[in-house]
Amino acid sequence: MRNIFIIAVILALLVAIPPFLGLGWQNALVNVLIASLFALAFNLLIGQAGLLSFGHAAYFGVGAFATLHLMLAIEDGLVFPTPLLPLAGALAGLVVGLIAGYFSTMRSGVYFALVTLAIAELFHSLAPHLEGIFGGEAGVSSMRMPWTGFTFGSILEVYYLTLAWVVVCGLGLWAYTRTPFGRLTLALRDNEQRVRFLGYNAHSAKVIVFAVSAMVSGVAGALQAISYETTNYSLFASGVSAQVVLQTFVGGSTVFFGPVIGATIFTLFSFLVSDLTRSWVFYQGLIFVLIMLYAPTGIGGVVYHHLRHRHQIDWSKMAAPYGVAICGGLLIAAGTVFLTETVGILFGQEYAMARQTADMGFPAFELFGVAWQPAGILTWLLPAIALAGGCFILTRARRQIDHLWAQAGKNGDETANSATDAAIAGGAK
Repeated sequence: MRNIFIIAVILALLVAIPPFLGLGWQNALVNVLIASLFALAFNLLIGQAGLLSFGHAAYFGVGAFATLHLMLAIEDGLVFPTPLLPLAGALAGLVVGLIAGYFSTMRSGVYFALVTLAIAELFHSLAPHLEGIFGGEAGVSSMRMPWTGFTFGSILEVYYLTLAWVVVCGLGLWAYTRTPFGRLTLALRDNEQRVRFLGYNAHSAKVIVFAVSAMVSGVAGALQAISYETTNYSLFASGVSAQVVLQTFVGGSTVFFGPVIGATIFTLFSFLVSDLTRSWVFYQGLIFVLIMLYAPTGIGGVVYHHLRHRHQIDWSKMAAPYGVAICGGLLIAAGTVFLTETVGILFGQEYAMARQTADMGFPAFELFGVAWQPAGILTWLLPAIALAGGCFILTRARRQIDHLWAQAGKNGDETANSATDAAIAGGAK
């Protein structure tokens, strides 16, 4: 009941807040919704079935192109409701997913991942040459047509259309995980040989899962086509597939809504930070590496772990170590950002031109509104102190946090044992 209430509150905020935001934020929220749906579709494979795809951009791109061709047909006189345009992406993703999934799922593990990557790269290489389908270098463009009083000319109307489709598809995927076939999907992930022993056709089951994932990915691609009204073969690039992998694992593939967290963080991060620094992609990669090293279950997994054991923890004792750990993390982040931006400036083209003006010397550079000397001690001492101090503080805080969690685990075991003993004693009486 609590989860339903939280979801209802989030949906109410998503409906009520966007009209009060600027166009930039409305467009960013559309991108967040599309990325979230794509990540949920991808997580159906890796999180539920244990199949890691490195080429899911193929179905995202196919859905986008199919939708744009339908939009062109509507411009030519075809009568079709604009809100139902993503059905074209769903159908295209389903058909291509069935064909690609049949061959991909003949292998498992790293071989499955390589086959999916090869299929996406096949689309990426052929698309520029198939101009009738993919439009060549220019791609395919169209316009959203009005329907029953809705012009779909504003970003806000596109936002609500996207929100409706994301909610329907997201709830559909969640319902899928609760079906007997969804449970079979989990069994495929945990022990495929056991599934075969029970008499199920594991290959057919994996093909169906793959096709459903591709179908929802096609819907996400269709929503992007509707939003931008244009696309080209770059949608098939490996970077698009890599992005959804990063978002899913950072958010947490073990939790159903974990990929939504990762997609939201990365999409808003690129929206807010890309205009501030050229190194924003480096920061994204660094976040991914740190999450995989120190929180392999992702942000969603960490949050779920805390919620699950919230009654076993003395939060009055845990608050201080967590606060100290956050301070240590902020110091490390500050030192990392300072060093990254400094190196980016010193090895950038603008500073190279400044050096030529200064007769190949090392003129001062401006960072965060302050002039810094490249050879100055303070320029390199400050980030070094921040990094060293942050690492020391974070290490000490982490030890204390691990100790408190260990105590919480022992207390939980003792409570469970006491309950068991009481039950046995009661039965004996």
